[in-house]
Amino acid sequence: MVNIGDTAPAFTLKTTDKSDVSLADFHGQNVILAFYPGAFTGVCDKEMCAFQDNLGSLNDANAVVLGISVDSPWANAEFAKKYNLEFALLSDVDRKVVNAYDATFVGLGGIEGYVSANRVIIIIDKEGTVQHRWVAENPGVEPDYDAVVAFAASL
Repeated sequence: MVNIGDTAPAFTLKTTDKSDVSLADFHGQNVILAFYPGAFTGVCDKEMCAFQDNLGSLNDANAVVLGISVDSPWANAEFAKKYNLEFALLSDVDRKVVNAYDATFVGLGGIEGYVSANRVIIIIDKEGTVQHRWVAENPGVEPDYDAVVAFAASL
């Protein structure tokens, strides 16, 4: 499990245009990893739209949002297009990153054995250290967006 004070595990994932994006690309910025169970699922739609709505405040805090799910780049591209999301949505199709950050959920939507991301927020500081971790008790629970913005601004 990744704990507060740990160095954030490195990763490289595909974005909506299938280009590679690495955590290291954002060294010197605060990074919010917003793990979400799946594109086009009600609560995930609300969550990603809430991050989009708060993007100005997060940019002021020198923070970037990276949405991470096990969805394909094509699904994430349509998701980003539908909601005009201006931050990267990353595809963890082999689930290495959700496993590294202990952000997995098994049985989403009652589908036995289906492994998705849980709703998890990780905030990483400019030096690459995990400063905040929030895990939903179930995927239907949303984070406190104001608290996420305030925490990022405090770094």
